[in-house]
Amino acid sequence: MARLAGEGHTVIGLARRVRTAWSENRWICLDIQDAVHVDRWLPLLEGVDAVVNCAGILQDGHRQSVRAVHEAGPAALFAACERIGVRRVIHLSAMGVEREQPSAFSRSKARGDAALMARDLDWVILRPSVIVGRAAYGGSALFRALAALPALPVVPDAGKLQVVQLDDVVRTIAYLIQPEAPSRIQLELAGPERFSFEEIVAIYRHWFGWKPARMVRLPRWMMTLAYGTGDVAGLLGWRPPVRTNAKLEMVRGATGDPAEWSKLTGIAPQPLQAALRAEPPSVQERWFAGLYLLKALILTVLVMFWIGTAIMALGPGWPIGLSLMYEGGVGEPAASLVVIAGALADLAIGVGIAVRRTSRYALYAGIGISLIYAIMGSLLVPRLWIDPLGPMLKIWPIIVLNLVALAILEDR
Repeated sequence: MARLAGEGHTVIGLARRVRTAWSENRWICLDIQDAVHVDRWLPLLEGVDAVVNCAGILQDGHRQSVRAVHEAGPAALFAACERIGVRRVIHLSAMGVEREQPSAFSRSKARGDAALMARDLDWVILRPSVIVGRAAYGGSALFRALAALPALPVVPDAGKLQVVQLDDVVRTIAYLIQPEAPSRIQLELAGPERFSFEEIVAIYRHWFGWKPARMVRLPRWMMTLAYGTGDVAGLLGWRPPVRTNAKLEMVRGATGDPAEWSKLTGIAPQPLQAALRAEPPSVQERWFAGLYLLKALILTVLVMFWIGTAIMALGPGWPIGLSLMYEGGVGEPAASLVVIAGALADLAIGVGIAVRRTSRYALYAGIGISLIYAIMGSLLVPRLWIDPLGPMLKIWPIIVLNLVALAILEDR
């Protein structure tokens, strides 16, 4: 959007959520998987000369469908373009999906491509490999995160990758958006080098300025557990890059021939190391790399903490909770009600953090209930402040951990 607007185009963005920081552009708030009928797109295409479809998700999850995002929604969009007369459509697919479709991701991408090629449009299908650049998300974020680990994990059976720079992809779209540009073509956007997954991570580690890490071959059961955990997180609304579809796509790899792309556009894809050398890492890059995997750990610990305290309060810790209420002068039935209410609040906070849509509100609630516990404890049982196990003092690290989780909650 920034590149096209800078070249004088009037750009209309469409997204599920619209940020106010982008308010200088015109934005439409719409989830493409809810727009599977032509009539939904027609009013949005009035006055439009060209469409660029970048929509994509890795795997089905909570309120997410690869079929709707990659196939049904785009098919309705392409049909609407044909009906209203928007000739030029640039569609971003994925490397190699026309040759092999091992997962629902690649199968739905291939069907979306077919829906576009069936239309009487000036279409262009771009099939990039894994895209890397200044912005880190998904696989490109995972490269950075694994580079920050003291040991470099070797992913079993991972295929080769020809990562492509985001800047090169953007330059390609800017070239092909012109009315006189070639159309009805399919281009593979691949970098000039083939690397293993581990080699890419090692290159990022060298870029960060860290010493080479010892390689550790992960057992298959550990990777199976990681992919399964990612699938569960996806059902809760999170978008981790390590899921079953990622496993299948990693085995397939992402390699192609950039010769036709370069010949047509004059763009020479940048080698990974050259692109990284051109932009030295900032301290923010190192922070991101170190925090990326810690984010999942922090959220998991907080979920377990809040749910665990609820279980303890209603289970083996029940008499202890009541005794503290009695010591503070609270009698029955108020004492039991307070303990039950506190446990249910803890349970709700833990479940709320686990679900992506409610996580932010639950983290704020965790801070609020922690402050309430600190005040109640100080009023009812002030001796807890000098307890050698520090139950009151431990409230403050929990509050800080909730604040850290809030600070790094956003994905993109």
